[in-house]
Formats: sequence, structure tokens, C-alpha cells
Amino acid sequence: MKPLLLLLLLNLSSLFAQTPQDSIALHQHPWQIQPLSKGIIWKWVHFQQADLFKANESVNVLEIPYRSRQWRIATADSLHKKDKTKGQLRPTSQLGKENQAFAAINGGFFDVKNGGSVDFVKINNQITDTTRAKVGEKATFHGQAAIVINRGRLKILKGADKVGWEYHLPYKNVLLSGPLLLLNGAKEILPKNAFNDNRHPRSCMCITYDKKVLLITVDGRSASSSGMNLAELTFLVQQLNCRDAINLDGGGSTTLWLAEKGVVNYQATTSVLIMKARGP
Repeated sequence: MKPLLLLLLLNLSSLFAQTPQDSIALHQHPWQIQPLSKGIIWKWVHFQQADLFKANESVNVLEIPYRSRQWRIATADSLHKKDKTKGQLRPTSQLGKENQAFAAINGGFFDVKNGGSVDFVKINNQITDTTRAKVGEKATFHGQAAIVINRGRLKILKGADKVGWEYHLPYKNVLLSGPLLLLNGAKEILPKNAFNDNRHPRSCMCITYDKKVLLITVDGRSASSSGMNLAELTFLVQQLNCRDAINLDGGGSTTLWLAEKGVVNYQATTSVLIMKARGP
């Protein structure tokens, strides 16, 4: 069985209030639904009459049964840091193919110039990237939450606002990203800043109340799809029945790739990290 690949990556203009009409639009607009394999479903919808958040929006969702996969994290960098002067940035689709993945999504925040993650990554109990800030310093907005693998299952964790908490996590596989959007159904309080408040392409991962993993992309920066601010993204994942949700790297990096379909959204740049799920 092909492994399920998730690429985990970063990017960054006014708040737009969500209304009951937005909830109605999400539930009544005709979604396109295509079953893939082993209970995995690809769904997508395109609002073309400014009928979601008073804007055009294009959303893709990959729905994966929570207990049907064994997940692991992998890094896209093929060389040790000491053996290279620059990292290797490759498109999400290429990384998916290289890893014989079933699907891939961009995820962790990365260094465009030198390669590698700018946040903590641990794979099979080996730290492959460390947080750029020093222990005790203020953590960045994408360094205060994590995706971890616990006994082969994905979990989304809330961290701390100071660097260092990630080094003490007892899990063998850890990927920092963020900001956190939902935890146990409660919305996180997000500070007002350009990254959170402006509309951009977005990538997101969440775990639903009925035990599914959702990989979500929202296209943006075009007339056909405006993108979302994080308040809108949080509203979206709530309407999709998510209990825990974390924002991933987005902007031009936003990519959802399926082995059977190729890239299913509209994206522009490259990816660095992958999260991989291997079938039993």
C-alpha cells in the first residue's frame, strides 16, 4: 500500500467577520467528493460568487480515517547540514513522488535561502533541525505548537511561548508549526498582526470529533480565490467538525498533492519537510 505523505512549510491585509450565512454557504454549497482508497476521501469546493466571507474561495480537503494509517515524519533535506552550504528546496509534488507517497501537503516553516526548517524537528528520536532562537527566548508564532506521533497516531499539542519546551517532549517524532487554532474544541486567542489578520493561501491539519484527520488547503492571492485570515480558517475548520487544528506553512507554499491526481490546488513555490504515513 502506498504511504500517505504530508509535507509540513511559511508565508504572510483586514479582518472579515464570519456570519451565519457563511455557515450556511459551507454546508449547502455543492462540494465535489471523490473516494480514493481505504476510506480516504478528497473533497473540494469553489465559491465563485463572493458567497463565503464575501469573497471567492477555493478549498480542498483530504479526509483520512484516523486509525487507518501509521504515521511518521520525514525531512526533505537529503544531506546533513555540515555537508552542505545550502539546503535543497524541492516542490511538494517531487517530494511526494520521491517518497512514493499517497498524498503530500506542505507543512513546516523553512529557510528559503539555506534550506532546512527554522523550527524544531525530531525524527525517530533524532533531532534533524533545531529552533533558530535560543532556549529561554520568546518563541515565534510557529514555534508554540506541534504535531507529534504517539504510538503511531497523530496528535496536536500546545506548547509554550518560550523556546525550550520542545526539547522535553517524550515523543520520538515531533514537528513544530502553528499557530494553533483549536484545542479540544476551544479556539485559541490569536494576536492581531499581518500574518493572522490578512488573507493569504493557507494550509492546515486537524483532527475531527469523529476521529478523522483532515488536510486542508485554501488557495489565495487571486481573483478566483482570496485566501483566508486565521479567524476565517478557524471558522472553516469548526464547520468541518474539527476538535484540534493547527495552521501550517502557507502562502505560495500551499500545496496539496495526490499521487492519483497530482497537485489539486493552485500553488507557486517549494516545500521542505514531509510527514509520512505508512499503511499497516
